[in-house]
Amino acid sequence: MAKRRFVFFDVGNTLLFPNRARIMAPLPEERHPTLELWQALERRTKQEFDAGMTTGMVDHGFWWTFHTHLLEELGVPDDGVRHALVENTQKSANWDQILPGTREALDRIRRDYAIAVISNADGKIDDVLSRRGIVECFDSITDSGIVGHEKPHPAIFEAALRAMKAGPAESLYVGDVYSVDYVGATRAGMQAVLFDRAGAYREREFPRVESMAELEAWLQK
Repeated sequence: MAKRRFVFFDVGNTLLFPNRARIMAPLPEERHPTLELWQALERRTKQEFDAGMTTGMVDHGFWWTFHTHLLEELGVPDDGVRHALVENTQKSANWDQILPGTREALDRIRRDYAIAVISNADGKIDDVLSRRGIVECFDSITDSGIVGHEKPHPAIFEAALRAMKAGPAESLYVGDVYSVDYVGATRAGMQAVLFDRAGAYREREFPRVESMAELEAWLQK
């Protein structure tokens, strides 16, 4: 195996997490899901999505499935509300929650690796990374809204590798959805590890971590 020199990160559910209050604004506050329910639905959606993933509007399809299950749990079967929730979830600006220690972990990782971003987003992911104070950690940012291809399409990984002048065999991708991130990256010839904060893949054999601290330890193996 080639020496690892580059680490590419997903953003959503890896570096930044959803602003659930803002995303759920179409519903009364008392109907907003707890973090526990949100993560349970995330685990369910990932498992279903991985089993039936097709090409097309990948990000939209994932969140359509997620919010269908969410509204069923809440007893609000309303297509208009579901459309609004999906739209809110796909706005980069609504992914602005950062876990304590993220910037410090990135600073440590970039002592040993060149680091970059590959994200299925709306062309504005650099803005939210900037607002959260971590954009300068990355040598390049590859956003599907600009590239015109969503993960797992090989074109977005190839664009990111070109931007970094990186070979796939010396590159690692860190993302949270098996069928999108792990499969997409490995098909592009990269190494991959799942950032599985919600615990969707605890029973699987894929390389996985649940925190930045675990990722740092994994990289040092």
